[in-house]
Amino acid sequence: MSDAVRVVHDVQSLMTDGPTPPAGVTWRLSEPGRQLDANVLTLSPGRTIDTHTEPDLDVLLVVVAGTGRVESAGDAVALTAGKVLWLPRGSTRRLVAGARGLSYLTVHRRRPGMQIRSGPPPTP
Repeated sequence: MSDAVRVVHDVQSLMTDGPTPPAGVTWRLSEPGRQLDANVLTLSPGRTIDTHTEPDLDVLLVVVAGTGRVESAGDAVALTAGKVLWLPRGSTRRLVAGARGLSYLTVHRRRPGMQIRSGPPPTP
């Protein structure tokens, strides 16, 4: 792993008033040996990320373009470009894109890969 500082992505293209980028993951941090995971996700206008709970990881969410809201524990927080949210582990949330769609960056500790562990043989 290189210890050189480098640019890995430029979200500036999302911060314009141009067309909404295609929906889905538009960028993913893929540097080998990293301790973090980071993604840029785009939701089309009116689309949602259904209610879910992240039991293990705190997540930092940075809105880079568009509008929307995050709903949690009966409250709704308006999302606009530049907002930074902390989503603590164990919190339940739902994201809803606004009329112009929503693009956001998430950052959290990297999940460990699947590990095969030795143990007692299965019982018949």
